[in-house]
Amino acid sequence: MRSVLERMARAGHPPLHTRTPQEARIAYQAGADVLEVPKAALARVEDLQIPTRDGAMLPARLYAPSADAGLPVLLYTHGGGFTIGNIVTHDILCRELARLGRCMVVSLDYRLAPEHRFPTASNDAWGALQWLAANAESLGADPQRLAVGGDSAGGTLAAVNAILARDAGLPLALQLLIYPGCAAHQDTPSHATFARGLVLEEPAISWFFGNYVQSRAEREDWRFAPLLAPDVEGVAPAWIGLAECDPLVDEGVDYADKLRLAGVPVDLDIYRGVTHEFIKMGRAIPEARKAHADAARALRLAFHLE
Repeated sequence: MRSVLERMARAGHPPLHTRTPQEARIAYQAGADVLEVPKAALARVEDLQIPTRDGAMLPARLYAPSADAGLPVLLYTHGGGFTIGNIVTHDILCRELARLGRCMVVSLDYRLAPEHRFPTASNDAWGALQWLAANAESLGADPQRLAVGGDSAGGTLAAVNAILARDAGLPLALQLLIYPGCAAHQDTPSHATFARGLVLEEPAISWFFGNYVQSRAEREDWRFAPLLAPDVEGVAPAWIGLAECDPLVDEGVDYADKLRLAGVPVDLDIYRGVTHEFIKMGRAIPEARKAHADAARALRLAFHLE
């Protein structure tokens, strides 16, 4: 991990938060697969369009390890602080989850800030989950075996989807949360300890969230900060994968505790010595490949594939 950080520093690229959102998106996509594992070939990779409640059509990509009908399905929402990231930046990760998890993955291109502020991303993710539940069979998926997942801001969206699904009576097999954002204010000890020099820095967090939420009331809405959800009893079981050297690690642990206190089964893995974004560094970081395997095993168990 230290070697990766040194190479990133030597590359000398301007930090994303010093660029315009559009420039940051281009830069992030350009480097997204530099440290990724090789791109897996799959039996099915198809681009979709998912309608939203306000009439927009969201791009999505379906991945399946086989052409078999009735595969369980994971709705995946990518990270990027609600501002950057897309289907392309998380293509290899979604391929790995489909390949190792032996399930279908649908990766969603929800709308980004600041063009689309809170709660657009959450609304898009929830609308996509409802659409996927209604259309699973036509895609060749099993509507009885649905899961949600995501990393960072996408982990926030997945956690929120799990609460909304419970409220709507939509059963989910699993919520797969990779270093999710869970808190309203970045005031845990890990935010101070890991504020500089470890991929996700404090100025970037402030920039990302400033693009998305505009007021204290929005920050303290549980659709931005799932830790503030009044009740999480009865939500889907969770697999939570965290990075030890990550500003978000404390709130991830806090959310695992909140779920457990509500009686929700939680499998928590903290990967030692790695930073935010490590899940996409499998070529350089063995812990990334371990996390791929652990997340996929959680999916297989939740989907009764083993």
